[in-house]
Amino acid sequence: MQYDFDLFVIGGGSGGVRASRISAAHGARVAVAEEYRLGGTCVIRGCVPKKLLVYGAHFAEDLRDARRFGWEVPACDFDWPRLRDTVAAEVDRLEGLYGNTLATHEVTIFRQRATVVGPHEVALADGSRHTARLILIATGARPAIPDVPGKELGITSNEVFHLPALPRRIVIIGGGYIANEFAGIFNEFGVRVTLLNRSADLLRGYDETIRDRLLSISAEKGIDFRFSAEIERVARMEDGQLCVHARGQDPMVADCVLFATGRAPNSADLGLEALGVELDAIGAIRVDEDQRTAVPSIFAIGDVTNRVQLTPVAIREGHAFADTQFGGTPRRVDYDCIPSAVFSHPPIAAVGLTEAQARNRYGSVKVYQSDFRPMKNVLAGRNERALYKMICHPVNGRVLGLHMIGPDAPEILQAAAVAVKAGLTKQAFDETVALHPTMAEELVLLK
Repeated sequence: MQYDFDLFVIGGGSGGVRASRISAAHGARVAVAEEYRLGGTCVIRGCVPKKLLVYGAHFAEDLRDARRFGWEVPACDFDWPRLRDTVAAEVDRLEGLYGNTLATHEVTIFRQRATVVGPHEVALADGSRHTARLILIATGARPAIPDVPGKELGITSNEVFHLPALPRRIVIIGGGYIANEFAGIFNEFGVRVTLLNRSADLLRGYDETIRDRLLSISAEKGIDFRFSAEIERVARMEDGQLCVHARGQDPMVADCVLFATGRAPNSADLGLEALGVELDAIGAIRVDEDQRTAVPSIFAIGDVTNRVQLTPVAIREGHAFADTQFGGTPRRVDYDCIPSAVFSHPPIAAVGLTEAQARNRYGSVKVYQSDFRPMKNVLAGRNERALYKMICHPVNGRVLGLHMIGPDAPEILQAAAVAVKAGLTKQAFDETVALHPTMAEELVLLK
């Protein structure tokens, strides 16, 4: 049978673009349909613009610290619209680069919604239909909002980058990485932040010692944490302010409510279930190790599969798919030892097993820590301390996990994650000469 395309990708995010580009480089005829903007969540309304806000927020501390280093820094006012618009311009630039990349590889781009109407056929919003030997779903995920009265009065991480003005007070609902990152950003901008979490823990999945350190530092910086406080409703008051009601808490008045309560796969209304593609209870597409669904010609990658919701993972899945299906070099993604970071203030970085996970698996483990005040913080007169933690196998000393909180922790961990992935031992770290004076040297001086 002759098809219009060898591959039709639904979703122009990082994973879909990588799969498209590599498949086209292998000689495939590729089309991409994207109903919003090329670049997906990460580039358009996720990790990239958020990291730029993190950089902007950090100047609040840097300007204060600069005075201790001899700089005559006058009182500085923060201009939110200027940063907001500069970030938006950078997002526009990056989206253009994504489009150029696809065009360079002769990928056909349809800037409209697409649905699957057959094992080899896709329908576009304009009514046209196209056939393809393979179809790849890379539609990502969206913010999940609890079904409570007044939920429409709040915003999500999609809208937070476009606020017309900074709120004086914000209530952030959630306890994961998105909630903690925006709590730190808004707090540095001078907004009064309350973080409302329905459970008793922040950042589940991260090492408990590191989580506790972030909580202590964030609370000292002025963030108000409310735990075991499940939201019940949001109401608009007569003066236009919002009132947040949560179980076990007094009503909280705010100018803005940000829902950061997880993300749900974008699989609805794509026509998948009618064709026999299997979805789990939350709508994630079930795939095998080669990204194939229950329908042999339909594949899925990235957040829509809800395996590991990280952009680099989606990119690897897209690349492996392209190499396997069109490059003649079958590959599968290794999901073990994936590093992650929380760009809080200060940031967290981690790879491998937490102490609790390691103890559950091996019974007993060896734990090494360094709890120190970075040199810059000492001279700046700030008591904020960094914490590095290494979890090792009880017998052979292999490093099972590394967990860090402190300035530049994600930048430092990326190289260290290679050592953990390679199965190096604590002794290998000990035998490495320290690079002094740096924060990173603590990794080879752990006791």
